Amino acid sequence: MGSCVSDLKGGKEAVGGVRHPPAPGPTPPPAHNDAVDFFYRSRGFQPLFTQIELSLSANDLRDRDFASKSDPMVVASLKKQDGKLEELGRTEVIMNSLNPKWIEKISVAFQFEIVQSLVFHVYDIDTKYHNVPTKTLNLKDQDFLGMASCALSEIVTKQSRSLTLRLQNKSGHDGRRNLGTLTIHAEETFNSRTCVEISFRCSRLDNKDIFSKSDPFLRISKLDEGGGSIPICKTEVINNDLNPIWKPVCLGLQQFGSKDNPLLIECFDFNSSGDHVLIGKMQKSVADLEKLYKERTGENFVAPSKHRTYEKVLEGQLYVDKYFEKEQFSFIDYISSGFEMNFMVAVDFTASNGDPRRPDSLHYISSPSQFNAYQKAIMEVGEVIQFYDSNRRFPAWGFGGRTCDGTISHCFNLDGNSGASEVEEVEGIMAAYSRALHNVNLAGPTLFGPVINMAAQIAAHSLSHNSSKYYVLLIITDGVVTDLQETVNALVKASDLPLSVLIVGVGAADFTSMEVLDADNGRRLESSSGRIATRDIVQFVPMREVHRGEISVVQALLEELPQQFLTFVRSRDIQPIKPRLSHPPTSQ
Repeated sequence: MGSCVSDLKGGKEAVGGVRHPPAPGPTPPPAHNDAVDFFYRSRGFQPLFTQIELSLSANDLRDRDFASKSDPMVVASLKKQDGKLEELGRTEVIMNSLNPKWIEKISVAFQFEIVQSLVFHVYDIDTKYHNVPTKTLNLKDQDFLGMASCALSEIVTKQSRSLTLRLQNKSGHDGRRNLGTLTIHAEETFNSRTCVEISFRCSRLDNKDIFSKSDPFLRISKLDEGGGSIPICKTEVINNDLNPIWKPVCLGLQQFGSKDNPLLIECFDFNSSGDHVLIGKMQKSVADLEKLYKERTGENFVAPSKHRTYEKVLEGQLYVDKYFEKEQFSFIDYISSGFEMNFMVAVDFTASNGDPRRPDSLHYISSPSQFNAYQKAIMEVGEVIQFYDSNRRFPAWGFGGRTCDGTISHCFNLDGNSGASEVEEVEGIMAAYSRALHNVNLAGPTLFGPVINMAAQIAAHSLSHNSSKYYVLLIITDGVVTDLQETVNALVKASDLPLSVLIVGVGAADFTSMEVLDADNGRRLESSSGRIATRDIVQFVPMREVHRGEISVVQALLEELPQQFLTFVRSRDIQPIKPRLSHPPTSQ
């Protein structure tokens, strides 16, 4: 869900590259499409703007930790006319660093005709939050390191497009203490579907450790006009290996600009203290990397000499084992061509929710205008997803309840219909849910397997007939799943299908054990038979954690959905739907 890398494991993960579709350009697609319009509006995009990407770095930050250095993260916001701050985005957390260079960029739409005031807050993230996605962090729980503000026009009008600001305290003054500086670099983004997938490996790297071998990783940066470098991605860390082979990285044309532009490639030995040791470096363009791949040759790293009068050529070499240029379509490309997302919902009717007639029940409805937690989740998620579904007919189920025939069912139609499970629009789901509270008795246990298998069955049937539909199952529950292994098995099996599963935890239960279903730690689910999930299809969010944070439930749930969709269609090489000719070509 984010890139919180304040823990040791997180600090070793890859960051950057092409993981999300390129930012939408200044001109929306010509054909009217409700889903596309909503996608732009929900991100604050106006018809005329220039999309800007902000890169952030800091120097001489305050050290708020005792046994180590601060773990800094930046929150960027836009100050509105009423003085309120609208959050634009957050960087990743960099472990143990007082001079961080963040890789995650902040995207903002630059509008010439208005003054856009930007505010940046820098925080030291407590390591006990290392499993919490950055976007759901409650900033009140973190140590404040400093803030800075400027107008976006101040940055873009600089010849270097960079602006360095002194960090101030919360009152907006420098104070007596030096809080360090924050540097913001702005670049105009442009739409390009071209990307390059590259697999790197190294041989005979210098060993920087005494009792073991180096733990190498690569950091790739582009060079700016002033001679500085801006990181665009880094590989994962390979432990204890002087001949590492890394997972492929994907670089978009919008990141490196031209195949002939030089890139700075640095190889570091990872240290948990944050003081990573440079093993070697080189400057190579994407064209140079392509040449290394074609010629099957390696390139030696260099390192500054002790006297810094020349660079020492090292024995260690960099190889390109894979180089592949491809056209990578964006989420907008697919939905504007006619791809749809079909919404499904499953509601928990287990007894732990409490008697719906009592005010302390999670199912209690005090008035038609006062939604309970289940209704809020249905409305917030459904109102977004419905824009991506043309007929707006949604399957709606309940689980863990005793139905009218006296049997406990773990997948029953919410409207009581023994036939079709679909209802009309989000309002139909809400009405069916209210009726079910009067017709279904709460029971148990909490089993997810049957509803996931039902959703998977629908997705599989659709895939065999129509590859332009993708399904989103929302499960709302108050308790920890009882059939955890069966649920994992169902999710692993469904990972090959056009399906994502969103899980909202409501109430005061301890949902810690549920986090295993959400593979945000990079470790994919494994079934009881040893099969590994093809991809991550789950997003789990405890509602109370989100409410303590800075974003809504729907933001926390849906932020990974476009990328999960793209991962599926790209894995099957599914292309956007080509427009049909309105008139057949005339014969000559």
